Amino acid sequence: MCQLLETIRLENGVLQHLEYHNTRMLKALRTFYPNSRISLSQELAAKAPKQGLFKCRVVYDVQIRKVEFQPYTLPQIRSLKLIEADSIEYSFKFLNREPINKLFNQRDKADDILIVKNGLITDTSFCNVLLYNGKHWLTPSYPLLKGTRRRLLLEEEIIHTADIRPQDIPNFSKLRLINAMIRFKDNVDISTQSVF
Repeated sequence: MCQLLETIRLENGVLQHLEYHNTRMLKALRTFYPNSRISLSQELAAKAPKQGLFKCRVVYDVQIRKVEFQPYTLPQIRSLKLIEADSIEYSFKFLNREPINKLFNQRDKADDILIVKNGLITDTSFCNVLLYNGKHWLTPSYPLLKGTRRRLLLEEEIIHTADIRPQDIPNFSKLRLINAMIRFKDNVDISTQSVF
């Protein structure tokens, strides 16, 4: 039985963008546990701190197995190493991240990795990526995991999809990391000169 995970931003006692997390959770349940009828709600935050920023981790399979709240601070990522992994598959947010951890362990002196699959840029080990060309923010058309924040930004037309190859990186000035915890406006940026 595989266990899955949702990571939700809890800010001052409120879980952010639950509808997006529920949509992704329901897709996973239809694939792995079609008879399960669980969903996420603000009630998860009943025992959570009411002030501050926390990562809410929900582990589930046929039912919710564990909910935990961890204090959160933005990561300090300044460099990325390109890692090719054509066979990697992470279209669902599995609790077991061993395939990604193996790739992460190849990062050498870089802070994180930038995964290349079938010649195209995908994601880092824990974030969707955006690249800025001086005019537009673009995100890879084929990420490993279609993140909830990425979906929100696409719907708001703040970002657009594109096929981005490693050789295209010099055409961009910077790369921005986003995920459920890291907002667009948090500006977690990396110079494209620090991608190697």
